[in-house]
Amino acid sequence: MTTPVQKSLIGAMLASATALPAFAQDISWIYCGDKIDPVHEQYIAEWEAANEGWTVTPEVVGWAQCQDKATTLAVAGSPVAMAYVGSRTLKEFALNELIVPVPMSEEEQAEYYPNIVDTVTFQGTQWGVPIAFSTKALYWNKDIFEEAGLDPETPPETWEETIDFARQITENTDYAGYGLPAKTMDNTMHQFLHWVYTNNGQIIDADGNIVMDSPEVLAALQAYQDITPYSVEGATAYEQNEMRAIFLDGTVGMIQTSVGAAFLLEDTDIDWGVADLPLGPDAEGPGTLLITDSLAIFDGSGVEDKAIEFAKFITSPEVQEAYEAGGAASLTPLRPGRAVDDMLAAGPYWQPFIDGIEFGGPEPLFTDYRGFQNVMIEMVQSVVTGAAEPEEALSEAAAELEEYK
Repeated sequence: MTTPVQKSLIGAMLASATALPAFAQDISWIYCGDKIDPVHEQYIAEWEAANEGWTVTPEVVGWAQCQDKATTLAVAGSPVAMAYVGSRTLKEFALNELIVPVPMSEEEQAEYYPNIVDTVTFQGTQWGVPIAFSTKALYWNKDIFEEAGLDPETPPETWEETIDFARQITENTDYAGYGLPAKTMDNTMHQFLHWVYTNNGQIIDADGNIVMDSPEVLAALQAYQDITPYSVEGATAYEQNEMRAIFLDGTVGMIQTSVGAAFLLEDTDIDWGVADLPLGPDAEGPGTLLITDSLAIFDGSGVEDKAIEFAKFITSPEVQEAYEAGGAASLTPLRPGRAVDDMLAAGPYWQPFIDGIEFGGPEPLFTDYRGFQNVMIEMVQSVVTGAAEPEEALSEAAAELEEYK
């Protein structure tokens, strides 16, 4: 019997579902992207050579369609063995019995940076294997700082300083002080969670209770209201990458974004720096939102155990290091090790992206992730547009989230 949550999950996708043939000795893999990474091609071949009679068949599907396709096939009763998914969806899949647990030993869990395993954990059980990881840091334009009368070598360390520096830039130059994205996009919610996790806040606790109507989260939303006058005008028109493009044009003083911006900035004339995300008044240490994508193992393929074995192999330290150092160079490493030490020595700008992990927090897991995301976006937009005060917007959003937990 299809539950209401399943109906919400699949929508109209069932109508276009197509069955895939089942191969007893084949692991079918929905692989998100434009092409298979050469590192994965190499290690797929190695795994097949070591596992006689077994093959791995990746199907490359564009980012916008890959997760929906995996869901459609699973609900239609023709699941692939494994798919690349956003870890945010694992709770939804698990509660609908579409995926199987992926148990991790204490030794396996200990290999990762702190809190990484939490991004794939629901009710004490792991439901996926992390394969990609992203954190954020603060970038600042040193020339704009100097023009505004600020020390170009000293970025803000606190929210209070960030807002004040943004004010001085706006008042003393022709540039915007800060780049606050608030478009109707998932990264609007992500950006806000960076502020939540730099103030020791939470959205939902380990027992599934909505706990975001708290002083820590209210302070983050209040900071959004306070910095909006000094941000790029019309925040709701911009998503994260569009705001990054404005920074790359040299017309905004500060943004928060991933390490990929550092690679782009190296080809510009901008004098820039990168630092830990500024801290809120209740912070225990540097924080960030910990975003992971995972390999989920679908129930009913007939090769679940072997797929788990392969998923752990293709994300093992040796393979993952090669993947992160190659085509996936803009990802934050999932595990510490010599390769990370070498990376930090070669590119010191990496350090802030590692610093935030210890006190970082996961994407909250909800039974309807899109519903959760929409509530968070509407809350942020209502504050930055002046349609609602932070306290009112937060209380209303917390109440609405009860439907999706």
